[in-house]
Amino acid sequence: MIRAVITGGGIGGLAAALSLARRGHRVLVLERAPEFAEIGAGIQLAPNGLHALDRLGVGDEARAVAVRMDELRFMDGVTGEHVTSLPLTETYRRRFGNPYVVVHRAELHSLLLRACRAHDAVALRGGSTVQGYERDAAGATAVLASGERITGDALIGADGMHSAVRRQLVGDGAPRVSGITVHRAVIPMDRVPRALRRDTSVVWWTGPGCHFVHYPIAGGRYLNLAGSRHDGGTEAFSGVPADNDHVRRQFTALGPDVQRLVELGDGWRSWMLVDRDPVAGWTDGRVTLLGDAAHPMIHYAAQGACQALEDAVHLGDLLQDACADDVAQRLEKYNADRRERTAAIQLAARESVRLWHPAGAEARARNAMLRALTADDLHDHVAWMHGARDFGATTPPPPYLPTPWQNGVRP
Repeated sequence: MIRAVITGGGIGGLAAALSLARRGHRVLVLERAPEFAEIGAGIQLAPNGLHALDRLGVGDEARAVAVRMDELRFMDGVTGEHVTSLPLTETYRRRFGNPYVVVHRAELHSLLLRACRAHDAVALRGGSTVQGYERDAAGATAVLASGERITGDALIGADGMHSAVRRQLVGDGAPRVSGITVHRAVIPMDRVPRALRRDTSVVWWTGPGCHFVHYPIAGGRYLNLAGSRHDGGTEAFSGVPADNDHVRRQFTALGPDVQRLVELGDGWRSWMLVDRDPVAGWTDGRVTLLGDAAHPMIHYAAQGACQALEDAVHLGDLLQDACADDVAQRLEKYNADRRERTAAIQLAARESVRLWHPAGAEARARNAMLRALTADDLHDHVAWMHGARDFGATTPPPPYLPTPWQNGVRP
């Protein structure tokens, strides 16, 4: 048995705690906020994410609160043309072994939190801001802002995009600002006209320098709205309230259906999308990173939560029978096993902007290319992401992606 300290009580941190506890280890999770809670709206979970949740023992609970999708529906937001759909029905589910679902982020967090609270080997502590770490051959220590030090056999930084553990371990400065602002709102489904509902679809409306996405969450009781616009912003911000009229002005290039949905939105909040370049190393002896702390990505591949869950499961697998003396070696293997796949997905998310935001002749060429693809072609295109079950297997980047390693960094 080892004693692990996890910094960050979000989806990744709780999944890691549950994964380790189920393999016989004792875990303390340190969360900066006074209470363990999750904000945000809807997230998408591909079959690989549900496979990970099954491995954590909470897959059935996740499927119970999620909404199964039947298609990823791609629309030209300017012309209103239905360009193509990636079907998510029986052929997809048989091939990948699970459905594609959407869920409210807070619902997913809550079921992981309940599972952790029910496990005797997991301790949860709020109001504990970690500002760095110390480590030696005998242990790893979380250094709190209060000056308190908490030592374990392993320290796992799951403290998100602005991770204090990463700041010390990797030292790569502030996240990369994408120049794309996303505006999000959640509205009751009973306010949505029947003609605008797609109860089993994730719908993308694409346009010049912008796109708009919507799908049902919370058992279909609410509609999740998310509109992205490449506005060239240079400053990071998160969850800032946005005026309804301002949000409407961002999507005037899109057609009447999108305009009606935008007008239904209320309580809009805005985020500047940020990510980081992939790095080869996110482990320092007994200290490692997980989820957004290790490989933060913009959300266009809909894989951020899935990759954190994969990390948690594979980390637990590698530490299955670990003792204190071999923790560092096993954390190095975790890093080596996961870096290629997560780097490729980080870059796939960036590259996807070219799919969502072209205009004019480029948009028409994109539409023609997508229309020419069969359902099998579309399934083949996502298989490397959605089909994963062995989360430690090296996944070579697809040939259409640039090399995963940026700035001369090599594994």
